[in-house]
Amino acid sequence: MKHFLASLCLLGSLLLAVPQCTLPASEFHLQGDYLLGGLFDVHHAIGSIVHVRPEAIDCSSQRFTLPSYRMFQVMRFSIEEINNSTSLLPNVSLGYEIFDHCSDTLNFPGVLKLVSVNGSIREGNKYMSKVMAVIGPFGSTETLTVAPLFMMNLIPMVNYGSASSVFSEKQRFPSFLRTVHPNKDIIQVIVHLMQHFNWRWVAFLKSSDAYSTDGLELFKKQIKGTKICLAYTEELQHDTNYSRMYKEIEAQKISTIIVFSLKKYVEPAIQSAIQFHVTNKVWIAGDTWSLNKNLPKLKGIQNIGTILGVSETVVVMPGLRDFIYSSKDQKHCENAGQEKFCNQVCNCSSLNPDEVIAENPSYSFPIYSAAYAIAHAIHKVLQCGVGKCRNNITVYPYMVLEELKKSNFTLLNRVIQFDENGDPKYASYSIVYWNRTGDAEEVGLYESHPSVYFSINNTKIHWHTNGKVPISECSPECDAGYKKEQDGIHKCCFHCEICLNGTYENRTEDAYHCIRCQETEWSVDGSTSCTPRSVEYVPFTDGVAILIMVATCALVGLSLAMAVLFATNYSTPVVKSAGGSMCFLILGCLSVCSLSVFFYFGKPTGTYCILRYLPFLLFYTPCLACFVVRSFQIVCIFKMAAKFPKLHSWWMKYNGQWVVIAVAFFTQALLLTIEYASGPHKPYNETFWYPDKIIIGCEIGKFKAFTISVLLLGSLCFLCFVFSYMGKDLPKNYNEAKAITFCLFLLILTWVIFATEYIMYHGKYIQTLNALAVLSSLYSVLLWYFLPKCYIIIFQPHKNTQQYFQGLIQSYTQNISK
Repeated sequence: MKHFLASLCLLGSLLLAVPQCTLPASEFHLQGDYLLGGLFDVHHAIGSIVHVRPEAIDCSSQRFTLPSYRMFQVMRFSIEEINNSTSLLPNVSLGYEIFDHCSDTLNFPGVLKLVSVNGSIREGNKYMSKVMAVIGPFGSTETLTVAPLFMMNLIPMVNYGSASSVFSEKQRFPSFLRTVHPNKDIIQVIVHLMQHFNWRWVAFLKSSDAYSTDGLELFKKQIKGTKICLAYTEELQHDTNYSRMYKEIEAQKISTIIVFSLKKYVEPAIQSAIQFHVTNKVWIAGDTWSLNKNLPKLKGIQNIGTILGVSETVVVMPGLRDFIYSSKDQKHCENAGQEKFCNQVCNCSSLNPDEVIAENPSYSFPIYSAAYAIAHAIHKVLQCGVGKCRNNITVYPYMVLEELKKSNFTLLNRVIQFDENGDPKYASYSIVYWNRTGDAEEVGLYESHPSVYFSINNTKIHWHTNGKVPISECSPECDAGYKKEQDGIHKCCFHCEICLNGTYENRTEDAYHCIRCQETEWSVDGSTSCTPRSVEYVPFTDGVAILIMVATCALVGLSLAMAVLFATNYSTPVVKSAGGSMCFLILGCLSVCSLSVFFYFGKPTGTYCILRYLPFLLFYTPCLACFVVRSFQIVCIFKMAAKFPKLHSWWMKYNGQWVVIAVAFFTQALLLTIEYASGPHKPYNETFWYPDKIIIGCEIGKFKAFTISVLLLGSLCFLCFVFSYMGKDLPKNYNEAKAITFCLFLLILTWVIFATEYIMYHGKYIQTLNALAVLSSLYSVLLWYFLPKCYIIIFQPHKNTQQYFQGLIQSYTQNISK
């Protein structure tokens, strides 16, 4: 670092010895108690300059820039106005030393003069400085080059035109402040503008400098999470192939072009657009050219489309016009022979003051407020009061810096404050429209103080599309109920797909996916919202349910009546042939089974789901077991007694029928205990078969134990059917096997019919059919097994005698022997 500074000092000293051009002191120099530095590119170096000799560039030989000259005059005006104030710095005068900063690499002599005293920047261990603060330079690239020289001595650098975000880094630029807003603010306004008009498919043209590059990066960050897509970028240079560039933009059907570039690259780009007949575009101008005075006057500018711009709000400064007129009226030739430092030359005497006044005013207020911010800081350092400031205080640049950071004053109705990064605390931008008369007309406003405010008067804009807001999109927006399916890398390019039933489209939440409805909701194809499903179950008040419950109560009543009838006729042959004591077990189990029917109606609960299946499965098992052993006994009596006497004797001795019934019952009880212990049956919402309904049912067959339980019933039914079929040729009037076979046939038929309905129909009335199947299973036993026997007992008592039954057996035995 020391060698670098020494080299710069040597370069400055050598350049001091070079004879330079002369200039009246009143233009670039003003004596005062405290000096301010100024860096303005009154001239601008054209193209790339080859540096072949160790000497500074002569800026007066370069291209003159009128907008920068206007900025230069604003600083002079600001200092004069401050010096004329009796309250800001009474009995203290400010002076200035301004240099023409026409190059970012060949203008160090002027900068070194500002940071040095008598050709030296150090005295012992202490840095020296001629100025208390510096205003400028204009561009971010130029500022990046010279800023480190001011940072090392904490010389306040109050910038009016460098908007790159890098200057917000206080570790690198501790004494840098600016009155121009950083790029993030203007990019935010541009994004607001595009969102306001719903422009999503854009091109971004930039130049190869720090300001434009930073703007592009910020734009990319700020459009994340929005519907805006950056379709095309191009870096503008002196040798840009504009024909190729505009053809590529046209090929991608881009209708909106953001030009965020330095003015010197913008003008040839716009001129080329006119030359190559680029039409029907929306051009968004950055703050460097939105108030340009030359481009709106170009012939054919109206043909390229509509031009909108974003600029810092123009603040009219009273007295500036008179100052420029008086400055141009003065004769600055008295001291022409006085030697002055390099790049303080401007052959501007022939300028028309009206041209200066009419030039782009974009950066006038930032310069004006920068000068006033420094003056207010010096006011506080000198502890100025009414009419005077203390003259016994030695002021150093770092002291001015500390007070600058605390700035808080109002200037021309604008609040001047800096945030912790040295950036303006409050942003104010104008949205301008280049109208047909060639003027930049204000059509909108963006304010961040006291709250964020953004508005545009659309009626003031005369669009090139016959009064309609131009469309800039890669793909047209999908209709309601359609999702976007992205094509390629850009989210703005897509095709539309309908959202299927059970899903819906919500573009505010996620336009690229169909959102699935909740389980309790439904939707048709192409929906934008879901509708609550109707909840269905069979209530107790349902007509069919009432009939079934009445029939169930009748079944219980009949069972009780038959039990009483059988009890009073217990010793008769009909009762004994029907099973004797087994009849009471069967009738009791049928009555308990009927409890299941009542729990198929009403809104299912956990208890309902248990009692819906448990009574029937558990107590229908001993019913079937009774029929199994009864069928087996009939076969044994009439067929197996003669052929297998020992087996018959063992069966009768140990009451084999009760052993089989008990084993079947307790096996079923064990299986059901395992089933409900593993996970009790509970209600569930059936949503698969009917998209608009919720059928409330009960989970069944979730565990293997339930399946085995049902298989046990099926096995008993199969054995019963086999044994009863073996006895089909028994005596006609004494054929229990035929009655059992017919009951089983009805039972099987009932559940086959129900299984078919269960597969084909999934509505709420499947519960009614299930209850009906259970009731039919009970009635098939009651009516086709017990009712005929009741009929004989009541209406044919002559057949309910011992003699009658013995006659049937003898007749059957004689037929077999034949």
